[in-house]
Amino acid sequence: MEEMDEGRVIRDRGLDGCAHARPGSGRQVLLVDRETLEAMDLTPGMIRENITTDGINVNSLAVGQELRIREARLQVSMVCHPCDQMEKIRPGLRRELYGRRGMLCRVLKGGVIRRGDAIERMRGEEAMSSTQNSGSGGIFSE
Repeated sequence: MEEMDEGRVIRDRGLDGCAHARPGSGRQVLLVDRETLEAMDLTPGMIRENITTDGINVNSLAVGQELRIREARLQVSMVCHPCDQMEKIRPGLRRELYGRRGMLCRVLKGGVIRRGDAIERMRGEEAMSSTQNSGSGGIFSE
């Protein structure tokens, strides 16, 4: 995985240049929170996430939740279940990550995102105002 200072998310596709970007898929962008990575002694990008968040418990996001990063809009589409690829990183990691692998999203609106950008949970057209509903993130592509 290549860490980037900025990336372009493309509507109904995913992160520009990512091998996993697919039109019509619910698996366009993978979010994982830094806190989970640190608890498992993993570095950002290691488990192939597109965006590493800081300050948002990604695993608690509800399917259907919309997020805003700058002008881009994502919608949480499903839980990401750990696959056999995790065993190549560390034996037993697939089991360790169960329920903590992150959330997959669809891209509703594209745009350029940058490392450290605020990630806001949306309610309708407006961002939720509580600081616990926002965070920031790093960007990765493969």
